[in-house]
Amino acid sequence: MIAPPDRRLWFLTGSQGLYGPETLDQVARQSREIAGVLDSGALPVQVRWRPVLTDAEAIRRVCLEANSDDACVGVIAWMHTFSPAKMWIAGLDALRKPLLHLHTQINVNLPWSSIDMDFMNLNQAAHGDREFGYIQSRLGVARKTVAGHVSDPVVIARVAAWSRAALGRTELATLRLARFGDNMRDVAVTEGDKVEAQRRFGVSVNTYGVNDLVEAVDASTDSAVSALVKEYQEAYRLAPELRPGAERHESLRYAARIELGLRGFLEQGGFRAFTSNFEDLGGLRQLPGLAVQRLMADGYGFGGEGDWKTSALLRTLKAAADGLPGGTSFMEDYTYHLAPGQELILGAHMLEVCPSIAADTPSCEIHPLGIGGREDPVRLVFDAAPGPALVVGLADLGDRFRLVGNTVTTVSPPEPLPALPVARAVWRPHPNLRTSTESWLTAGGPHHTVYSSALGTEELTDLADLLGTELALIDGETSTRGFAQELRWNQAYHRLAQSL
Repeated sequence: MIAPPDRRLWFLTGSQGLYGPETLDQVARQSREIAGVLDSGALPVQVRWRPVLTDAEAIRRVCLEANSDDACVGVIAWMHTFSPAKMWIAGLDALRKPLLHLHTQINVNLPWSSIDMDFMNLNQAAHGDREFGYIQSRLGVARKTVAGHVSDPVVIARVAAWSRAALGRTELATLRLARFGDNMRDVAVTEGDKVEAQRRFGVSVNTYGVNDLVEAVDASTDSAVSALVKEYQEAYRLAPELRPGAERHESLRYAARIELGLRGFLEQGGFRAFTSNFEDLGGLRQLPGLAVQRLMADGYGFGGEGDWKTSALLRTLKAAADGLPGGTSFMEDYTYHLAPGQELILGAHMLEVCPSIAADTPSCEIHPLGIGGREDPVRLVFDAAPGPALVVGLADLGDRFRLVGNTVTTVSPPEPLPALPVARAVWRPHPNLRTSTESWLTAGGPHHTVYSSALGTEELTDLADLLGTELALIDGETSTRGFAQELRWNQAYHRLAQSL
């Protein structure tokens, strides 16, 4: 359920009638070639070539058509020849879809010995794209600019990163999110302005009584429960006490009943993200653990303790990461290992960490939980796979939203964790724990985050740009002083931008 199969980008090519029909025919053939390279499978979406644009009315119409096409997640524009930029004013002013300016040309090498003015007139993207760049800046059009030949893997990777950000932005703009109960009492960071979030991002957040979910859970049939339990047996290493005939098998069946009811509720309501809260469980006999983990693995967004912002962000980043190696999960910075020179962060949650980040086949287990006041919940237990990753949080600062990100390196736990019966990730934050945590706290970053070993900083940066949202990024180059100064400049910029 990650991304609809019909998502696509539109490829627009600018030229003009000055060169005559023969030249324009060649422009069309060559622009099709460029679009074909982009559409060869390296991008997460299809690329739809559109006829060469040579006048203002055609440009305006195609931009309006892109706006009205729900399957169009963004527009790539290339000026093959010189396309006078006044033709683009009305179209760019009307365009509401993400825009990428591809600064490329059909040839890699110049034919030095045969080059003539006919070749120069046909191959002048260096000329036309500068004209196009000017009018975008003159109009204040937000866009990403990528320069280089389209055959260059770096160019393709940068276009792909933007494409994934565009997918995430499109997902967030149409996202329906179900909250079961409210957020955890007296917690500040999980609160937020849902009206402003819908105005700015498009996400619709709706609250339901937990017992609405309980009705769906109780309606699950025994045959469906048995079929799902069999799926658990085949997918995970099942703890002996949970196996058929064992003393805790009924707990596994109830966990399956929760998953069936929760999945059905979400599917029926068109929800692709949700929250739960251990302080508001209604008639549920267990805190949902296994069900939440499996729904996240299928692409749903989730936030614990009513944290709808993290749930929406998780769904957004899962949509952006679709098809990439690695995983993306709900996460929480829990505790530190502070041995000098060996500092690490242990991330986990009560139960709800997505198995898409697991290093190995998860173990399906049951253990007591000291909060919630319900029966022992079933959950998947595993360690996250080592490697580079990204931790991202979304905070509501009152006058704006802020994304806070930190690049990290995930490692295997230095020692086994036999007494910790939850899924977890251990990572080394960049540039180091002291700078990372001081910067995160200075930025007001939340304790609930999205952890992704699939996405990198370019996708995150592009997404923040597409959403018009501040990004405070902590990476290997960060210093606490420089980061604090960046936040001050950001505050001034965003407050000024809001008043314009």
